[in-house]
Amino acid sequence: MVELREGGFLISKIQKLSSRIFTNLLRKYEKIDINPAEGRVLFPLWLQDNLSFQDLLERTSLSKATLSHLLDNLETAGHIKRVRSQKDKRTLNIKLTKKNKALQDKFIQVSNEMVDIFYKNFSEKEINEFENYLRRLLDNLTKFSQEGKF
Repeated sequence: MVELREGGFLISKIQKLSSRIFTNLLRKYEKIDINPAEGRVLFPLWLQDNLSFQDLLERTSLSKATLSHLLDNLETAGHIKRVRSQKDKRTLNIKLTKKNKALQDKFIQVSNEMVDIFYKNFSEKEINEFENYLRRLLDNLTKFSQEGKF
């Protein structure tokens, strides 16, 4: 009998449970109106503001439709604004607003709480190995997706 591997199943369960926990941790803060999916879009902008739509697509691995929908929500809530690039008018850049920058510290605090929960009883070496394996998995999936094999 062929042994069934659980990697994808476990990753899916981890994602769903961690999202639920993260949402509950965010609720501790009254003024945070960002959900985990929106945080996935905002995080790259916190690292580097004023990214193009294409850059955000690559950094989030979201579909165009999903990213557009999340950006619509974030713009309506006043967290981001879309501006045309000065260098290339065809390029749409995404910039953080002052409102969002004020929430960034709280959101990062909750993210750090999640890191503590995630890596409880892990050594630094184990964390590094684990994250390297995850990067390899992501690379495999990204290459497969780009080759259009599905």
